[in-house]
Amino acid sequence: MGVTIDPAALAADVAALVRIPSPTGQERAALEWLAGRAGELGLDAELVEHDLAALRADPGHPGEEAPRTELVTLSVTLRGTLPGRLCLNGHVDVVGPGTERWTHGPWSGALDGGCVHGRGSVDMKGGVVAALHALAALRAAAAPTPEVVLHCVPSEEDGGLGTFAALARDARFDGCLIPEPTGFRVVCAQAGALTFAGTVRGRAAHAAMRLEGRSAIDRYVAVHAAIAAHETRINARVAHPAMRGLDLPYPVSVGRVVAGEWSSSVPDHLAFEGRLGVPVGEDPAAARAAFEAAVRAADGEDPPVELTWTGGAFAPGETDPDHPWVRRVRAAVAAERGAAPLAGVPWGADMRLYTARGIPTAMVGPSGIELAHAVDERVSVDELAAVARIIAAVVLRSGPTPAPPPPRR
Repeated sequence: MGVTIDPAALAADVAALVRIPSPTGQERAALEWLAGRAGELGLDAELVEHDLAALRADPGHPGEEAPRTELVTLSVTLRGTLPGRLCLNGHVDVVGPGTERWTHGPWSGALDGGCVHGRGSVDMKGGVVAALHALAALRAAAAPTPEVVLHCVPSEEDGGLGTFAALARDARFDGCLIPEPTGFRVVCAQAGALTFAGTVRGRAAHAAMRLEGRSAIDRYVAVHAAIAAHETRINARVAHPAMRGLDLPYPVSVGRVVAGEWSSSVPDHLAFEGRLGVPVGEDPAAARAAFEAAVRAADGEDPPVELTWTGGAFAPGETDPDHPWVRRVRAAVAAERGAAPLAGVPWGADMRLYTARGIPTAMVGPSGIELAHAVDERVSVDELAAVARIIAAVVLRSGPTPAPPPPRR
C-alpha cells in the first residue's frame, strides 16, 4: 500500500514553520504551531512542559549553551493497530541568521526555484514537517501500522536536552528514524563533539621591552600546533567503516581566540574556544583526557594551560549496519531513490541519545547539509516529499523490528 503526499501542502507548512523564528531557547511558538497543525491533520498532539531544574540535575544531562527559562517538547502520535512501536524525531530549534545579507529574508519562508527558503528550512524544520505529513497520509489511507510517535524537540543545536527530556518520559521504541539532511544516505554512525575553552597565561611587559615579558600569544602557538597534531592522530586510523569515506571524520578546530589589551603591551592572557570531534565507539571522558594530555605535553610551562569543557556534550552513536532496522530503512530509501548507500557523519546529532538507550536508529533526509547554518539556507520541496514517502514506507513495513542476528563467531 502506498500513500499520497501533497507537495504543495507540504511546502506551505514548511514555509509557515520557517516564518516562526525559533532560535535555541525560544522554541515554544514553533512547537505550539506544530501541535495545532497536527490536530488539524487528525493526529494526537501533546505539548509537554519539563522540569528544567530536574533535567539539569540529572547525571546524564547533555549540556547546554543557549540561555533558556523553559523546556517544552511535542509528541505527535499515530495510533496503531499492529504490534510494535516506532519513533520519528526532529528538532525545531535553529541557529541565528548571521550577519550576511540573504536573498530572501532569513524568516521569509519564500518558495523560489522549487525550494522553501529560510533559517531552519533544511536543518531541520523541513524534515519535521515531512514526518508530520507522512503520519497524516498514513492516517488518511487507513493503513494498518504500529503506533508511531514523532518527537518534535527543542535544544538539539546546543546539546540535545529536548530529546533527552522526551526519552526520559517515553523510550519504549523498537526503532527510530531521524530525517536530518543526509542527502538520502542512510546514516548509521555519527561522530561525537565536545566544546572546550582554554586559557594561556603570559607575563606582561612594555612592547619596547618585550624580552622582559612572556607573550601569551607566542606560548599559544605551540598549543595550536598540538591541537592540529591531535586532529591528525585521531583521524589516522579510522575504525568504523561508515566513517572511513569522510574527508575528515573527526574534526578538531579552534573557533575563537582573544588576547591582549593594548598594542604596545606584551599580552599576559589568551583565551581560546573550540570543538573536539569524538570517534565512534570512544567514551567522551577518554577523548577529553587524550586532548588534555596532548595540549599539556606540548606546552610544559607554568602555570599550565587551563582547559574546561563547556556547552553541549555530543557523544558518538552508532547502529550496526546489519541491524534489521537499518535494512528496513535502506529498503524504503532504495525503493524511492534507486539506491541507499550507508554513511557516517562528522557532526553531532540526537541519534546518539536513542542508541544510548538501545533503540536502533538511522538518519535519512534531503540534501543540503552544506546549507545548514549558512546564509540562504533552503530545502527542495520535491526532496521533502520523497522523505515523507520514505518515512511512510518504513512504517508500512509493519510489525516490531526483530532482534539483530547473533554475532558471527
